[in-house]
Amino acid sequence: MKGGKGGQRSSRPTTMTDNYITSETFRFLRELKSDNNRQWFDANKDRYVNRVRAPLLRFIEDFAPRLRRISKHFVANPKPVGGSMFRIYRDTRFSRDKSPYKTYIGIQFRHEAGKDAHAPGFYVHIEPGQVFAGAGMWHPDGASLRLIREAIVEKPGPWRRVLRSLAEYDLGLGGESLKRVPRGFPSEHPLADDLRRKDFITTATFTEREAIKPDFIDEIFTCYRRMAPLPRFLARAIGVEW
Repeated sequence: MKGGKGGQRSSRPTTMTDNYITSETFRFLRELKSDNNRQWFDANKDRYVNRVRAPLLRFIEDFAPRLRRISKHFVANPKPVGGSMFRIYRDTRFSRDKSPYKTYIGIQFRHEAGKDAHAPGFYVHIEPGQVFAGAGMWHPDGASLRLIREAIVEKPGPWRRVLRSLAEYDLGLGGESLKRVPRGFPSEHPLADDLRRKDFITTATFTEREAIKPDFIDEIFTCYRRMAPLPRFLARAIGVEW
């Protein structure tokens, strides 16, 4: 994992049977990217269900007790439909790209009060050449954005502690920002750069080789522990329990 010092591992020992991601995971996704069509997917659906999806649903199930050690209000749901793992089927209705399948795996452990991907949460992204863990809020709605910005203005000390905590592990904030501080907030505020943010997310990257190791689940847990001050601040800012 890029960016990190020390870290606390789960007490549960890992074994070779704990490999949730394998070289087959990345092989399948690479082949899908080359043949992103229903004919290819139908011919390889058993591979996806049994060798890609099933181990990752087990990852979600096994991660649940670790997640509760961070906060009991975030959900790890191993259901194949409607759970923490995003469906592989793309919604192409409003997209110029009519490719029917996603060429990556997305897993989100969202807050129990959240109903979509824009809620506070933790995330794992698995894609050939791009594996990362993330935490925070991506594209929060307007009301939540205002509450977060108000919390930054009203509680600059706690917000700066969040930034320092992330920086200790070489973690920063990413995502989109406005060109100007939004109306209703001081344009010359010392934290103006953060008031301009449209996303409040932090990420840490992994290599494919790191992702297929038996202890990847423990590395993700360590990563989320380091990231936790961000979603904790955001959850409290929008009025949901941590």
